[in-house]
Amino acid sequence: MTDQLFEHRYTAGIIVGVVFGMLARLTMLRTDYRQYPTYPHGRIIHISLGVIAAALGAVAVPSLFDKNYTAITFLTVAAQQFRDVRNMERNTLTKLDEMELVPRGGTYIEGIAMVFEGRNYLVIFTAFTGSLFTILWGPYWGSVFGTAAILISQWFKSGKSVSHAAEVEIADVILEGPDLYVGDIYIMNVGLSADRDIIREHALGLILKPKNRNFRVSLANLGQRQAMLHDLATILGVYRDSGEPTLVPLGKLDMNDGRLALFVLPQERDAEKARQVLLRVPLLESAVRMPSESGAQAKKGGA
Repeated sequence: MTDQLFEHRYTAGIIVGVVFGMLARLTMLRTDYRQYPTYPHGRIIHISLGVIAAALGAVAVPSLFDKNYTAITFLTVAAQQFRDVRNMERNTLTKLDEMELVPRGGTYIEGIAMVFEGRNYLVIFTAFTGSLFTILWGPYWGSVFGTAAILISQWFKSGKSVSHAAEVEIADVILEGPDLYVGDIYIMNVGLSADRDIIREHALGLILKPKNRNFRVSLANLGQRQAMLHDLATILGVYRDSGEPTLVPLGKLDMNDGRLALFVLPQERDAEKARQVLLRVPLLESAVRMPSESGAQAKKGGA
């Protein structure tokens, strides 16, 4: 039995690698409240790409053992293919965003597209790991390290959320004549009395307090603000129709201390639920800034 496994170790390695690569992709593929990828056709596309990525990662190991280094160049073709997937996701979501009452925004879309590309590379890593250790030490150890690779992929797939960046508190929505405030932060001027009546009945206010100066810059990012408003509107609904600019959810900064006020008009007026939704909004990678790590700050601190 051992001799047979050794004789067919490459085949066993490829099988184990593909299986664990596919398991990794399935665990990372989830249709949640954002409803993307759509069910079922979007899932079929991404599962198919996961099979390709798993096969590439699994087959790479026997090629290395046989010193067939030329065969490894197909990984560069795969990288180009997955970049095309990223472009496809970006273009699709941009078109869909035009029909949203509260759009995702370009920053959120770019983050989603980046995630889909990156997860295919995690599938390649998982398949490569499972295949490598199966060929070296047998299917048992290949399964052990394949499982470990899936756990590592799960850790890498999840980024930070708004809860890491800010504290969220519920605030009163105040109308002083035509001027609209969330807490003490000015939002906009509401001219029509009918719109003011709707705001009094349906509006919710939330204020985010950044935990440090780096997150203060992140909350100031327009793309991050739009992502928050989109997720709130997706989960709680939005009390508006097209052609009603006064009722569009908005986010405004307090320029003195960096607090961010959000004004929303949800169909489900549950302030605590809105707060919990906001805490779970992804912190977009492209919105993260580290001004405290700049050379100018270090020089100032050392002076």
